[in-house]
Amino acid sequence: MSYSPELPEVPIDPHAVAAAEVVPGDLVALSQEEAERQQWCVVMHTLPDSPETISVVLRPPLGGTDRERILGRGQQVFVAGRRVDVAAVPAVSSPRLDAVEFHDGDLVTRLRATDPEGAEVTYRRRWGVWHRDLDAGRGETVTDDDVRGWAADADREGYVVRHETRPTREPSTAGPRRVVVTGLGAVTPLGASVDELWKGLLDGRHGIRELEGEEFAELPVRTAGVVPVDPAALLPRAAARRMNRAAQFAVLAARQAWADAGFAEGGTRESGLDPERVGVSLGAILGDASILVGGDRKLREKGPRGVSPLTTPMTVPSQAASQVSLDLRITGEARTVTSACASGTEAIGEAVDRIRYGRVDVALAGGAEAVVTPAIMASFSAMRALSGHGLEDGTSPSRPFAKDRAGFVNGEGAGLLVLESEEHARARGARIYCEAAGWGLSADAHHMAAPDPSGSGVALALRRAVRDAGGHVVDVVHVNAHATATVEGDLAEAGALRAVLGVPGVPVTALKGHLGHLQGAAGGVEAVAAVLTLHHGVVPPIVGCAEPDEEIGLDLVRGEPRALPGDGDLVLSNSFGFGGHNAVLALRRTR
Repeated sequence: MSYSPELPEVPIDPHAVAAAEVVPGDLVALSQEEAERQQWCVVMHTLPDSPETISVVLRPPLGGTDRERILGRGQQVFVAGRRVDVAAVPAVSSPRLDAVEFHDGDLVTRLRATDPEGAEVTYRRRWGVWHRDLDAGRGETVTDDDVRGWAADADREGYVVRHETRPTREPSTAGPRRVVVTGLGAVTPLGASVDELWKGLLDGRHGIRELEGEEFAELPVRTAGVVPVDPAALLPRAAARRMNRAAQFAVLAARQAWADAGFAEGGTRESGLDPERVGVSLGAILGDASILVGGDRKLREKGPRGVSPLTTPMTVPSQAASQVSLDLRITGEARTVTSACASGTEAIGEAVDRIRYGRVDVALAGGAEAVVTPAIMASFSAMRALSGHGLEDGTSPSRPFAKDRAGFVNGEGAGLLVLESEEHARARGARIYCEAAGWGLSADAHHMAAPDPSGSGVALALRRAVRDAGGHVVDVVHVNAHATATVEGDLAEAGALRAVLGVPGVPVTALKGHLGHLQGAAGGVEAVAAVLTLHHGVVPPIVGCAEPDEEIGLDLVRGEPRALPGDGDLVLSNSFGFGGHNAVLALRRTR
């Protein structure tokens, strides 16, 4: 609410006059110092007080309380060269707030009423602190005591302070549904379970290994983040033969997540679910590149009859989603998202919307990839995208945000979440990890492989994710960064995080030092870790960042795990891909 009267657009031109010359409507400063500070008052009334003095009633031009001053008739004062309609200047008094109990969502406005050109400043209370701009990150803030002090001193100092309690909202049965995370599954270079992943992250271990097969012998880079177990050995032989490696990862992770969510082994029917109300949404870039390469080799070696009829269905990127739907008897939908390294995160976001708007009630969402093949490794090496660091010193060759970072390490695996509408989860008494609160997309439109160095596209995706979650930037308490350990990519992401969250912002971690870059699966696995960070209140440290690049300018979690700060409730998980695909997932702490 503004208390500003309409003032004429006439420049302020202070000049000295005798007090006896002022009349109602004049803007007056009682000294040159007050005039220089734009500390003016409107003359409301003048009355003779004695032959030598006059009584002048003054009020701040933007509203406030009156004060009477006795001035000598010849006393020098300063007028602004403006006239004001005294009837338009409101008489208002700022209430004391000493006994008021503040709540998050309350609003306070503060107006310097003695400045004719003053603007009302608004503060909103969030996380026990008053923020001038909720979307400025860790920007200008004040405390409850500051606000109470403003109110107590307002009339004397020429300010108008107003307090508005947070609006009450009637419960609504219409609109988008809230989506929650109830199950987690992961197969990664740290092991074939979520527990192995989380323990490895907290312990600061990495799962990057030397590739030993003779097909890799001539490659310039032979390190990768490979899953340490054969996924086919963990599945029935007949089923495994009809799945590519990425699909095997996906089915194993899906089974974990399904069981973790409290559903019965076997799938939808055994769990009492309508299979038409359950969906699958997985991200993949290629899925498993080795199948097509192998088919081509057999064609050259043995002719057309040597090529398996399973080559085509096992080559398509959608194989992982279809195999998960087959394994758990899910018929609602089985979608595949292909947007480079942002695929897994975008697939989760798509599933969030499908549940929000009632298309399905439950979804398995994430990503799966298996592209540690000689051709892909050679291609990445030719692009000079892979790290040349070895394993000799025991440090991860993938070094996110480090001064000596030299590129990413190729990896494989799968990470899946079980997402449900909140009412569905609560109706069956499910354990809820957190809320899948929102997501954001953008495109750099800059280069086929390199990121936009300005980070503007990344910043747009970050802001959209926070807005889609119904939150503000000040709600963000942690970021799980994409951070592939490429020189340009890490700088662009860091610049975007500084622009959106401020400096140094919130605690930031990055997992590619532990895992390598899992490509289309990266967003799914990193979402699993972000969910666990919220659930356990602990941020895993970055591996491989012994000496951070000074240009990064972020609050990097290194060395030891760190407790998750309590003055916010949103965690962001970032994924960015070749071609300028940007996707950010926002997860909210549940209470």
